[in-house]
Amino acid sequence: MDDEGPNPQEKLLVIVEDDAAFARTLKRSFERRGYCVLTADSQAALLTILEQHHPKYAVVDLKLGAESGLVCVQALHAHDARMLIIVLTGFASIATAVEAIKLGASHYLAKPSNTDDIEAAFARSAGDTSTPLAPRPTSIKTLEWEHIHEVLKDSDFNISETARRLGMHRRTLARKLAKRQVG
Repeated sequence: MDDEGPNPQEKLLVIVEDDAAFARTLKRSFERRGYCVLTADSQAALLTILEQHHPKYAVVDLKLGAESGLVCVQALHAHDARMLIIVLTGFASIATAVEAIKLGASHYLAKPSNTDDIEAAFARSAGDTSTPLAPRPTSIKTLEWEHIHEVLKDSDFNISETARRLGMHRRTLARKLAKRQVG
């Protein structure tokens, strides 16, 4: 967590990310764009920040070690319902995207996402009714990927419990999670 106090005139952003190198990179990139950036690596660190600061923007990693970033999304939205919250994840699924939006996220982006992607998502917070409703063919691999991530979310991101619920070996599940989603 950063101890520096932000200038209230600036665009205040909080980044909730447990990967220190990625958080540092995002922080520097946003600072170059005129944001004042605070970082937290857990829900506890975020709550400490929120005691003294009122960010207008937030970027939250979905998986914070053993914690779910969804809890942070909920805390941020409760702190200020107008805050623009972007969820980043390497574990994208329809189930977690829906939950993130229900809890107050503005957008949900799959990693790798960069500062341009995040800032564009901040700008699109109102939604777009002209988004095409083209049917998307769903493959078996996509359905499996989404089901695994739904069970993973339901078991609080516990790999062993998820594997048990899916009836597969923990190492098999770990291999499936390490693979990129196939569309």
